Amino acid sequence: MAEFSINDSTNSSSPHRNYAEIVVVRHGETAWNAISKIQGQLDVELNETGRQQAAAVADRLSRESKLSVIYSSDLERAFETAQIIASRCGGVEVIKDADLRERHLGDLQGLVYSELAKTSPKAYKAFVSKNEDMEIPGGGESLVQLYDRSTFALLRIGMKHIGERVAIVTHGGFIRSLYKRACPDGGFAGKVLNTSVSVFHLDVEDKWSLKMWGDVSHLSQTGFLQSGFGGDKTSG
Repeated sequence: MAEFSINDSTNSSSPHRNYAEIVVVRHGETAWNAISKIQGQLDVELNETGRQQAAAVADRLSRESKLSVIYSSDLERAFETAQIIASRCGGVEVIKDADLRERHLGDLQGLVYSELAKTSPKAYKAFVSKNEDMEIPGGGESLVQLYDRSTFALLRIGMKHIGERVAIVTHGGFIRSLYKRACPDGGFAGKVLNTSVSVFHLDVEDKWSLKMWGDVSHLSQTGFLQSGFGGDKTSG
């Protein structure tokens, strides 16, 4: 897993006045994550492990610098994770934002990953294509469309909260697009595990920097899926 921290400022008293500090958290585990079933934009709730993970990351964030607000994907697995975080962080407001959803995976949604090529070969071919403009049949997004939606959403939120520390609770594919924007020459991002924490700084001139990536130190006692399913190229 690609996990690192650079000039970590999450324990500072307040972020710099010229940038927004955005703490990006992937949602907790779901039953579909555990069986390698493609979620995409289907609405799947957390399982009990996911709720324990959410409580663990919530405890972590409650001990760090105060959050001004939490933005969450409107999908239940993210929103429940956000609500658990909010309850441990003094009841901070949670704002649903549909732009923070996972990549729409078209005809692949609801299928088990190992059966994709057999069950939906056309959609699977598009999914594994190296052409990032390739849309997935059944209303699915291309990687370019996901990248544009993800980075525009983070920029919109960041510019609204310059000088503040905010959190975003979202999904694996979404977060990987943010990594690509912040680290265009950074190579392979690795897995984005459930409730992993990444920290981005966005300054007033739209300069992005990544201060922490994929940290799951708060899960030392809770555990996590070693496969990281859904947090890698499978997205979900």
